[in-house]
Amino acid sequence: MTITVRPGSTVMFTGDSITDCQRRESEDGLGFGYPLRIAGEWGLRHPDRPVTWLNSGIAGHKVSDLEARWQTDVLDAGPDVVSILVGVNDMGWHTLDPEGYVIPVEEFTAGYDRLLAPLAEAGTELILIEPFLLPIQGVVEAGAARIGVEERKEWRADLDPKIQAVRDLADRYGAQLLPADRMFAELAATTEPEHWAEDGVHPTPAGHAALAAAWLRLVV
Repeated sequence: MTITVRPGSTVMFTGDSITDCQRRESEDGLGFGYPLRIAGEWGLRHPDRPVTWLNSGIAGHKVSDLEARWQTDVLDAGPDVVSILVGVNDMGWHTLDPEGYVIPVEEFTAGYDRLLAPLAEAGTELILIEPFLLPIQGVVEAGAARIGVEERKEWRADLDPKIQAVRDLADRYGAQLLPADRMFAELAATTEPEHWAEDGVHPTPAGHAALAAAWLRLVV
């Protein structure tokens, strides 16, 4: 089943930096990433079905950060469709932030569930995008942290249960699931991972295009 986006619908994208993409500096409020590409392609395909596109992603945010602003940034907008991509910072927080800690999958799942419950009660259509990590090579500097092969192995071990949690929540809530981690793993098997995300996390233009194309396959 796909989601039918009707004329006059409001679609909300939310999450972390992958969704944010400098949205607050852009004239349309969508930033430069996959939300903009989706809005543009939708407008090209369906000029007779105008949609209000909103982006409330904020760089660096985790599930707990989304919870803290969920009412004002998402629920109060009354969206018909909400698309969520979060989890990378829940994976890497203990590495990137001196005050961070390893977030257990149970804490991640419980917080994500609290995000979805009021949307489901309101009858909002849901699209959950798996967090993802591409198997790039070399060392990447992220602030004061240096992320190399060993750190990425640790991150992968932490991320896999959180990806499964997103899959389980999508099933529980009858949400559309965008299997982004699997998609990028398949793409990286045929083209170098850096083509899709130079640091393994933040998509390149090609990576954002891949996300947008996959997202648009979930809606009609």
